[in-house]
Amino acid sequence: MAKVVVIYSGGMDSYTVLHTALAAGHEIVALSFNYGQRHVRELDCAAAVCRDLAITHKIIDITAMNELMTGSSLTDHSIEVAQGHYAEESMKTTVVPNRNMILLSLAIGYAVSIEASAVYYGAHAGDHAIYPDCRPEFVEKMNAVSLIANYQPIAIVAPFLRQSKSDILAAGLALNLDYTNTWTCYVGADRACGKCGACVERLEAFAANHCSDPMLYSGA
Repeated sequence: MAKVVVIYSGGMDSYTVLHTALAAGHEIVALSFNYGQRHVRELDCAAAVCRDLAITHKIIDITAMNELMTGSSLTDHSIEVAQGHYAEESMKTTVVPNRNMILLSLAIGYAVSIEASAVYYGAHAGDHAIYPDCRPEFVEKMNAVSLIANYQPIAIVAPFLRQSKSDILAAGLALNLDYTNTWTCYVGADRACGKCGACVERLEAFAANHCSDPMLYSGA
């Protein structure tokens, strides 16, 4: 059984990654980040799931990074979250500069310190168009660097890198996962908006798998 660090946002992708690693028999240490995201309630979901599973979980405050990296609607409340699908150009406003490289670097350092062998995260094919740090070439190069950056090589593992959101949900449903325990919407209100890219893609995934999304949506 290997010890691995899972970057766990509290969303449906990382929720599935967490359980995929568990199903593989790994010892899981979950790591979440508060980077000032307006949908910070996802961290509450992450904490609740880890408590229920008795998984070691840390939430790290890195909100100070927003003094250097600006321009994202996820961290700047003066910028409206775009509506529509991830394929649309407007969704680029949700990009947080260099976010995944920063999160992965911190997770790699943590993995070294606790003698874990790998860092898991939830990059997938649905994000490739908008997020460069979810594309295969990024993951491959980060993995190559991570294997030589420390005395202890740490692998970067993205189990769903070439699969869609629908594929991720199908994998989770096969594990009998309850997606009530996740939060996806970028807006950060009491109920999901159903219109931002994250919501649209999630709803499409549930429709493709012929099941209902348990998340509460505005107007529902």
